[in-house]
Amino acid sequence: MKTYISPWPQTAALPPFPRTVSVLGATGSIGASALKVMARHKDKFTVTALAGGRNAKRLAKLAVEFRPEFTALLTDEAAREFKSLLPSDYSPKILVGPEAYVTLATLPQADLILSSIVGAAGFPPTLAAARAGKVIALANKESLVLGGHIIRKACHESGAVILPVDSEHNALFQGLLGHSSEDGLHKLILTASGGPFRGRNRAFLKTVTRDQALAHPNWSMGAKISIDSASLMNKGLEVIEACHLYGVSVDQVDVVVHPQSIVHSLVEFADGSQIAHLGQPDMQIPIAHCMCFPERVTLDVKRLNLAEVATLTFEKPDKSAFPCLRLAFEAFQAGPSHPTVLNAANEVAVDLFLKERIHFLDIPAMIERALSDHAPIPVDTPEAILDLDREVRAQVRGRA
Repeated sequence: MKTYISPWPQTAALPPFPRTVSVLGATGSIGASALKVMARHKDKFTVTALAGGRNAKRLAKLAVEFRPEFTALLTDEAAREFKSLLPSDYSPKILVGPEAYVTLATLPQADLILSSIVGAAGFPPTLAAARAGKVIALANKESLVLGGHIIRKACHESGAVILPVDSEHNALFQGLLGHSSEDGLHKLILTASGGPFRGRNRAFLKTVTRDQALAHPNWSMGAKISIDSASLMNKGLEVIEACHLYGVSVDQVDVVVHPQSIVHSLVEFADGSQIAHLGQPDMQIPIAHCMCFPERVTLDVKRLNLAEVATLTFEKPDKSAFPCLRLAFEAFQAGPSHPTVLNAANEVAVDLFLKERIHFLDIPAMIERALSDHAPIPVDTPEAILDLDREVRAQVRGRA
């Protein structure tokens, strides 16, 4: 099957420098790292738009620094606060609501879109950017989990290119450059840190607290992705994302636990050789690789010294103690509507856990019930996907 998304973009179609960037999710951890890269390489980027959810104070600080023409927030209240924090000599256009993100994703002057919104909310703007033929630096894996088949089609029709920001998929991207899905590819191997509860059994997991689950040993991330990492759902979503990005079957994707987070993923070829990508666990590295592709730039990150690291270890994931990973494999195999159910149930369950209304092991239990209750349905349109997403969320919340 021909792949229309990375890792085989037409480099001639990529915009020249300086690249005009629209940042969706500017106030999150990915957005912060991306803006740090752009601040270091001001000759390569112009920020035309920043979207910041409800974090008016943080967005105002960034807007004053980068002076984008467009900004967006999710609520009128946040927009009013944001406007009150701006200096008198700066008046950007302020858009409000989820539809504002779609607008920023399709601005004619924006030739590179960083999609780093958390959760299913990232699907509409990512799809809009794909339909508009943009270069998309994708950090929102849920977009492909929900509608990877639709986004692939949109990229094929418009000429859009997706460059993967997730450290694991960026590692696969780099390992696959120069090859194709028909060129001896055998397997994609995603690495997982194992999160804060690696090696723990279900008896222990029954007792874990919100704060314990948020304390990731290697990465600094937002709350939702930190919980997903603790449950291994993050890796499950990445399995589905890999299938859509690289046009492979789920049988060609494997997961190995690597607690040091130095090897970010591996590509195995038909001859038995494997290509691994190594680097410090710093998101500036994959972000800069996508935003500057095909060039590489210097970054303010600690250099990897393998003698200091000394030991790299690998082990199989415990799918019994962490069933979310198993559920993701099963959802993708079950049909195109099941990953939408998986993601919706997970987002609701994680939200309930963060609000301390359910226990940690209730997360996979709620997801498994939602999947078992679901009968496959056609999801050939974005509207069908979003309708199913809303329906599942309501059902899962109703049972909490």
